[in-house]
Amino acid sequence: MFITRIFETGATRGSDSDKLDYEGFISPVVWECFAEYMHRYRLKDIPLGQEVRSSDNWQKGIPQEQYMKSLIRHVMQAWIDWRNGKVELDVFNAILFNAQGMLFEELKKRGLNAT
Repeated sequence: MFITRIFETGATRGSDSDKLDYEGFISPVVWECFAEYMHRYRLKDIPLGQEVRSSDNWQKGIPQEQYMKSLIRHVMQAWIDWRNGKVELDVFNAILFNAQGMLFEELKKRGLNAT
């Protein structure tokens, strides 16, 4: 059913109830923190003679087994930290990285445009 919204200005638009609401689903503060984490870690441990990795270097492919092993290690660390009354932002950023990588690789396997 197509529902038209009419604004005070007279402008009309269709309903957005069936559209993805990125603005509501995603926290820009969280993703900014994640981007800062990713930037910081791409500047670490650069092999001699190599340049800084591109920000999308991970999209070249990392085996899902590695993502899962790292994801579980970081979840365990977050759990231990939580039990000891602390929350480490980098641990949660690492969880996001590994979960995103797992999902990215799975979407590629399923033939979905994951780039």
